[in-house]
Amino acid sequence: MSRLLALLSATAIAVFSVSAAQAGPTLDNIRSKKAITIGYRETSIPFSYLGADQKPVGFSLDLCTHIVDRLKADLGTPDLQVKLTPVNSSNRIPLIQSGTIDLECGGTASSKQRLEQVSFSVSTFASQTAWLAKVSSGLKTPKDLKGKTIVVTQGSDALGIAKGISQDDDLNLTIAQAKDHAESLLLLTTGRAAAWVEADILLAGIRADYSKPSDLTFLKANYGTIYYYGLMFSKDDPDFKKVVDDVLSKLMASGEFTKIYDKWFMAAIPPKNINLGFPMTDALKERVAHPSDVVNN
Repeated sequence: MSRLLALLSATAIAVFSVSAAQAGPTLDNIRSKKAITIGYRETSIPFSYLGADQKPVGFSLDLCTHIVDRLKADLGTPDLQVKLTPVNSSNRIPLIQSGTIDLECGGTASSKQRLEQVSFSVSTFASQTAWLAKVSSGLKTPKDLKGKTIVVTQGSDALGIAKGISQDDDLNLTIAQAKDHAESLLLLTTGRAAAWVEADILLAGIRADYSKPSDLTFLKANYGTIYYYGLMFSKDDPDFKKVVDDVLSKLMASGEFTKIYDKWFMAAIPPKNINLGFPMTDALKERVAHPSDVVNN
């Protein structure tokens, strides 16, 4: 009898675990399809980009692999299919909202405005705003850009940031919007834009991957505001968020998150074996020690 009770108890626990994991719409959808659709970026080094074999790789994708493994266990679907869909700055939020993708594993900053449309995991990165320019331009600081054309990538927070800087510092900037990071780089390197404003790490990755990195330089600026990145998914789905946050928080507590970070930010990465040499900031260390999704901007 005791063995039977133990077996029934274990079965009940297992059923409860799976049922809990199925409670939210995203989890139910993944379970019914036996597939999860992940959005990735093609040029957001080192978060999510195409490697030498044109297959997506990166820091965020490594984190998402752990989430997929957890879903396989929780949903009882060891054969869970992973579908990969490319996204960009302009369509990533609409694709989440429409249910076309279940989870964006890219390089997206959370904000109060975006949180009205989608949800984010606990923070996985912390960045600041930076400017990239050609060395040959002779530009030293953003103030040297007065009256010039600069570029931002469509869908990026950089548009609002650039407008604010232009107004606050009386720069009278003309702001061109490129369809993706590749086009932003093209406008910069061909001289159609004097500078490109974006998150520091994204610009560092693009500069390191450029054919002649020494031709590009960062303008001296420090705006102080910190932007926290996270994995992005459907709004108002606490059950899915709980799974994602739990996976990330456990990776942080175990030290595995730091190992994954060092793999992509502090070591040679494909396809050109570049090393970004971008150590974890104090702001991110604080989030790793105390996982949080709180944003102030």
